[in-house]
Amino acid sequence: MPETKSSAFDAEMMAIALRMADRGLGATMPNPSVGAVIADEATGEVLSRGVTARGGRPHAETVAIAAAGERVRGATIYVTLEPCSHYGKTGPCAEAIIAAGLKRAVVAIEDPDPRVSGRGLDRLRDAGIEVVRGVGASEARRITRGHIVRITERRPFTTLKLALDPSGEIARGNGVSPVWVTGEMSRAHGMLLRARHDAILVGGATVCDDDPELTCRLPGLLDRSPVRIVLSRSLDIPTGAKLVRNAANVPTWIMTVSESDPQKRTQLTSHGVEIHDVAAVGGTLWLPSIMETLVSRGITRLLVEGGPRIWRAFADAALVDEVILYMAGAAPDDEALAAVARQHGPVALSLVDRQVMGTDTMWRLHRVTPKEGH
Repeated sequence: MPETKSSAFDAEMMAIALRMADRGLGATMPNPSVGAVIADEATGEVLSRGVTARGGRPHAETVAIAAAGERVRGATIYVTLEPCSHYGKTGPCAEAIIAAGLKRAVVAIEDPDPRVSGRGLDRLRDAGIEVVRGVGASEARRITRGHIVRITERRPFTTLKLALDPSGEIARGNGVSPVWVTGEMSRAHGMLLRARHDAILVGGATVCDDDPELTCRLPGLLDRSPVRIVLSRSLDIPTGAKLVRNAANVPTWIMTVSESDPQKRTQLTSHGVEIHDVAAVGGTLWLPSIMETLVSRGITRLLVEGGPRIWRAFADAALVDEVILYMAGAAPDDEALAAVARQHGPVALSLVDRQVMGTDTMWRLHRVTPKEGH
């Protein structure tokens, strides 16, 4: 069945679905955040909306179908990612769409997961449902990139967060609390970043220097705090550290080596900390091993808030997808890029966003892929 062209109404409905998906970022691991809208094209009415539920289930399509009720039959569904076609802990969404009697499906992008990868769309076509692909594809890829990188590269999508003073340097903590170099608006934006990621990673030195909580303390978003990851080959993490004391409430994982101190392991696990053994190379924890461990536990989006040593390690391992830079004051773009390079080494980055945040400036930089470099 040949695909028909999309319409302005399709674009409008997909934009709603994309906003739904964006809203769910950081809450749906191990599954991607997907948005779905069901609409009556004849009347222009939105019948229902859905987003992947907390923890990844139920899926957005089944949420929207249930909300539409009897009016779903003969309507159109707009989905940001190809409906699944395989049986897991829930039935395939493609089958749910068929059973609901929807007549048309507009899908932003195909799912790279080999269990799906076009099969969901084929199943819809085989059932006589009209399928349109590619509406809102660019934005859908941005929202779904954690899932895409997890499937295609077997690692989480990784964002480095840097907060620098006007000279482009960091301020080291005093062992009790961090030293702030940026203002309240930047710090609030950084908290929101935490809510939109599955996990946050720091080195053991950051825990000792700053004693951070690494939670999302914006009003109403504490339950959106990410899994906290600490890299510590020697397990020299104080049991009095905040993230150890409340590990029973916010998941806290320490990456170490199998030969680390058994007594320290017992002390940390007694507080609810999970200990994960990973490989080490040259006395340093091996980042690819850490990435594999995180992916195996369902992490799709990783926020790295460590210091220069951690940032450089990720850059050297070619594991940086995005950099979010907060710098006190205002500076030209080239100075901001130079500050990033000084902190984590040379990485090909392109500027995609720049915003003034109170007394600070925020830059969002994306890795330049080989294809983009041509």
